[in-house]
Amino acid sequence: MIRQGSELDLGELILHHTSDQYAFGLEGLFDNRFVLRWEPWPDVHLGPLTLNLTPTKHVVFMVLAAVLVFLTMWLAGHSLARQRAHERAPKGFAAAMEGLVLFVRNDIAIANIGEKGAGFAPLIMTLFFFVLYMNLLGLVPWGATPTANYAVTGGLAILVFLTVEISGMRALGARGYLRTIFPHLPGIHGIGSVLMTLLMAPIELLGKFVKPFALAVRLFGNMTAGHFVVLSLFGIIFLFGHLDWFNWGIGLVTAGVVLGVMLLELFVAVLQAYVFALLSATFIGLMQHEH
Repeated sequence: MIRQGSELDLGELILHHTSDQYAFGLEGLFDNRFVLRWEPWPDVHLGPLTLNLTPTKHVVFMVLAAVLVFLTMWLAGHSLARQRAHERAPKGFAAAMEGLVLFVRNDIAIANIGEKGAGFAPLIMTLFFFVLYMNLLGLVPWGATPTANYAVTGGLAILVFLTVEISGMRALGARGYLRTIFPHLPGIHGIGSVLMTLLMAPIELLGKFVKPFALAVRLFGNMTAGHFVVLSLFGIIFLFGHLDWFNWGIGLVTAGVVLGVMLLELFVAVLQAYVFALLSATFIGLMQHEH
């Protein structure tokens, strides 16, 4: 599947390692010696629906990211509580995490949502750290990036969409919420106002779905593109592997370029987590105020 005859099928290799599957490892490069594979579970039938609940590679790393978020917060909270019990200023890992949490709460949640932002801060912080860990797990050996799966980013976007709409309905009331779909246009009165409101309604309704769609596609696209670039550069080494006199030079140059791209990917992983949390807070804030 990975090789065509004796030649490496680089395109198939890249698609294989970036896709979701019931295995993870370095299949196709080292004779499957470093591959962990498991069989799918039997299908579950719920009326007309047929589901398969077997955890895939991305599901495994998504659960791992959730566990890392929990351990990070638990260890930081435990360390802060111990330091405060001894009346000492926060330091080390606890101080770093406290500063990061305060940044997300004050500069992302409260700054974009307003006085109600403190109530949404736990959700925004969870989204930030969860997306951050999922992005970073794809940069470790044998790792995978769940956010390079549109189902994962789509699920997170749906969560944000429901939070935006439900919290907006609670904050504005039924009449105020309907105004977000059927807006009142200032300066237009009578039948013209009614017609313009009805014409604007489909655009406003479409805008509600465009926001989460943009959240999902932006995160998915950025995380997928980085892995394609890294794997493509690595593939150059194997494509020229039959030229012994040329392979060392290609290998050294490619290794340097890949190192630079990996450092860029590290920055992108943090940036995309920040952007996802920032836009989520912005969309929530837009629905909290009638104006």
